Amino acid sequence: MKIWKAGLATAATLFFCISAHAGVADRIVAVVNDEVITQSEWNSAFELYRAKIAAAYTGAAREKALTEARTALLNRMIDNLLMEQQARKAKIVIRDEEVEGTINDLLERRKISREELLRTLEREGTTLEAYKKGVVDQLTRIRLVQREIKSQVAVTDEEVGEYYRKHLEDYEGKDTVRIKQILLQLPRGNDPAVKEKLRAEAEAIHKRLLAGEPFDLLSARYSQGPAAAAGGDIGYIEKGVILHEVEEVAFNLPLHQISGVIESSLGFHIIQVVDRRGKGLKSMESVRDEIREKIDQEKMEKKFGEWLDDLRTKSHIEIKL
Repeated sequence: MKIWKAGLATAATLFFCISAHAGVADRIVAVVNDEVITQSEWNSAFELYRAKIAAAYTGAAREKALTEARTALLNRMIDNLLMEQQARKAKIVIRDEEVEGTINDLLERRKISREELLRTLEREGTTLEAYKKGVVDQLTRIRLVQREIKSQVAVTDEEVGEYYRKHLEDYEGKDTVRIKQILLQLPRGNDPAVKEKLRAEAEAIHKRLLAGEPFDLLSARYSQGPAAAAGGDIGYIEKGVILHEVEEVAFNLPLHQISGVIESSLGFHIIQVVDRRGKGLKSMESVRDEIREKIDQEKMEKKFGEWLDDLRTKSHIEIKL
């Protein structure tokens, strides 16, 4: 992110003079302590979301969705800049070998090669260096959260036991499948041309999956469903929970096989079953770590929200819209 010192009048004047001379219109849309977010940065970041919103909505609903998404994005950019500032104060440094190790671990978990990653990045119009910058940002924020919040969160054995007793139905061992999903949602209205265009897009994604492209990456890029950023992994589901058309395929699809394009009232789905669980009550010992991680994550999310709210309160934030 480009950074200018907002408090220096001379620098600000010089910036706007240079912009005017170059014929480039830009302005400050938010001040975050002694740094700023510019209109061009905001516009550039929003391009990643514009196409999806345009495909999902029409008319007044589209304009409303675009406005709400732009506002939400600006607030997220402000939060990100606040965290970057805190990371610099804490002198958090991510080494090159940590970045490479993280990328290698990701490739191994998703069973893809570096060449496949590079091809995917090229199709998406980005570079390996930009991808590495994203990894650095992610690791920096993780380190910052661990430093500021993790020490304040602890999960006791009593909490694990209480959670298990209150959620026994979750561990009764009902027939479940864990699926990943790519969902292209139908926009409101019943326009046959739009529906067929969306079906063609789903079929094109399906062909790329069958050609060996990673499900996780395509889900993160194209899916409009839950957990898209996490590879489309929506976790374990039981019968009667999801749409009938998807459920029927999910409970009959062989493990790790890619489904065909599934049409439902919601849109077009492509799924992959990555695990199955059978019947029989699971002991607390067998799920202790899973429960502990779930409680820990819930506490971390709550504490992080409180920490970020507190950071916003203590910072100088000015939105200039």
